[in-house]
Amino acid sequence: MPLKTTEQLELQALHRVRRRFIVERTALINQMRALLLEHGMVIPVGRAAFVRRLPTIFTEAEHRLSPRLVELLHRLRQRWLALDVEIVQATRDLAEWANQSPLCRRAATIPGIGPIIATAVVAAVGDGHMFARGRDMAAWLGLVPRQHSTGGKPTLGSISKRGNTYLRELFIQGAQSSFVYLKRDQSSLGQWLRQVETRRQRQVAIVALANKMVRICWKVLTSDEDFRAYPARVA
Repeated sequence: MPLKTTEQLELQALHRVRRRFIVERTALINQMRALLLEHGMVIPVGRAAFVRRLPTIFTEAEHRLSPRLVELLHRLRQRWLALDVEIVQATRDLAEWANQSPLCRRAATIPGIGPIIATAVVAAVGDGHMFARGRDMAAWLGLVPRQHSTGGKPTLGSISKRGNTYLRELFIQGAQSSFVYLKRDQSSLGQWLRQVETRRQRQVAIVALANKMVRICWKVLTSDEDFRAYPARVA
């Protein structure tokens, strides 16, 4: 693994801080949900659902809970809001960085890759020349199947999940967010994705798309060219 540049180290630090804020916010929300559940108030899973119900929750809490507990919930909510501000600012910083970096701009031309993934990739692998091919980069992220051999016959299992866990999760999230759009796209990538979905379950197809995105990303970073969608082949 080559030494990282100052830019990569700074990007990596910003990603780590942003992720810590997100983890802290999730833990805080779960704690609020657990406190309310102990007093018979069931809150639906999911941050968005929690936010929608907050006015009703606090109104109900003032009638069912003690003033001390209500005050504690308000303090937790204020900490939640403060974390929201920190996360938004860190996200803006990454987006600004992505706009200023030629490598990040090229990576962001790939479907499913935005400023967050682009900056995370550049922070981790730079220009991608540390890998001889795209498959090596996908293997480094744990996005290739494990191989098992029985009686001399190799079989493929689930992905290895080795390497950079954070970056692998980002690529899978990017594949999930762009899956429906790409499946309808009349490009060679969309055609490939539709063929994969006919043979595999949806979640397997999403992981396969994440693998494809990593390989394309390696090609874009190492060739100094933006991503170009090729038209689908006519059968």
